[in-house]
Amino acid sequence: MRIFLAILFSVLLSDPFEGYTLITNMGGGGQGGGGNQTRYSHLIDNNQNIINSWTHETAPASIAYLTKDSILYVPCKIQNGGGGQGGGPSGGRFKKMDWEGNIIWDYTLPTNVCIPHHDIAVLPNGNILAICSETKSQEEAINAGRENLDGSMTLDMIVEIRPEENNQATVVWEWHFWDHLIQDINPNLSNYGVLNEELGLLDINIQSGGGNQNQGINDWNHCNAISYNELFDQIVLSARHMNEIYVIDHSTTIEEASTNTGGIYGKGGDFLYRWGNPQNYNRGDNSDQILNAQHGINWIPEGYPGEGNFILFNNNHENNSSAVLEFIPPIDENGNYEVITGESFGPETYSWIHQSNFYSNTQSGAFRLPNGNTLITSTAEESVFEVSEFGNEEWVYEGELRTARAIKYPLDYLENNSLLGDVNNDQLVNVVDIINIVNMVLINDYQVNADLNEDGQINVIDIVTLVNIILEN
Repeated sequence: MRIFLAILFSVLLSDPFEGYTLITNMGGGGQGGGGNQTRYSHLIDNNQNIINSWTHETAPASIAYLTKDSILYVPCKIQNGGGGQGGGPSGGRFKKMDWEGNIIWDYTLPTNVCIPHHDIAVLPNGNILAICSETKSQEEAINAGRENLDGSMTLDMIVEIRPEENNQATVVWEWHFWDHLIQDINPNLSNYGVLNEELGLLDINIQSGGGNQNQGINDWNHCNAISYNELFDQIVLSARHMNEIYVIDHSTTIEEASTNTGGIYGKGGDFLYRWGNPQNYNRGDNSDQILNAQHGINWIPEGYPGEGNFILFNNNHENNSSAVLEFIPPIDENGNYEVITGESFGPETYSWIHQSNFYSNTQSGAFRLPNGNTLITSTAEESVFEVSEFGNEEWVYEGELRTARAIKYPLDYLENNSLLGDVNNDQLVNVVDIINIVNMVLINDYQVNADLNEDGQINVIDIVTLVNIILEN
């Protein structure tokens, strides 16, 4: 009895979000994903039991994403070994895998289109947004107003890939930084303008920065994360070397995306919003810079605490100290971003911060969870942990780890893998499911697939029903 009470007391005191964490191991050996570690994606519960596992013969370029229909989308390297263009983890191969680990779609983007690297975002229709890089010659860059250039210039872009049958795909949309540049040095060039008046454009003469990765013009932007907002049909990008995040309109055509007109918001492919380093557009100085080598930008989903806000991992928040930041964009109900004339895009600072003893100069990220906790990955330290709104550590992953970011999904996230009574979605109905329901009764929790008699509550009737299901099988 004492043991039971002690266990119950500890459960009530701790409050990790009950869900499944997806960890994609890139194989170790630095950003390029080399090394001899096993390359896999594991879906685990809070006790680190493996619910499902997928193996990868070539190293993931970043993290995998699991959709509600149990399909795993994986950006991969074309072959193992080596790093990526500009020092980042490059890919080029995209896979879809079913729950059983079978590859159901396998496509390699031709290198003459672009060089994919880092992150992807899976759209509701199954298309894939991929970060890519493209290279412009020295002559092209100089003709666009780049000063003091010795060699070519590599910039980032986005492609939207539509998977098709027989391992084929079509690029159905694209966006390029190259189409949205400005300079204030040579008035004879077409992109000449006033930086603090053209906030939707990027100064081509910004000196590349961002932590210790001094790749300069060979990796000018170093975009490392991409996220999609279905409500507003917008995309957000994190550019490490710019120390900024950018929001663009996805509703444009390919043609409109290369201009400053068209789309829902009437601005074509120009930035709708930017944040983190206003000195990039001459509306601030060093003291106004908040972001430094950041990663993992994403919108907090609808229905979660902080819904609609941005959350990211600010790698070099202070010397040898990282932080997770949440900030509230100045957006109206129609998806338009407000900015006061002469001032930088708000907010002036973040609305929530978690900063303790973690530090990673590379990769990393954070995701808000439905109960208000935040799942944090500190890649360089090979650490994944969950903290409450008040900064209390609620859950820690212990094990082999080389991942850019971990993601945690609700227990009822998957749609097509449910067996009656399979409360933990491990494709088995057994005593573990009984224990899960008992725990829900003890802490007055509710989970749809545990309500076996569908009466809107979890109680002893559901336990008895599950016991009968097991006995009948």
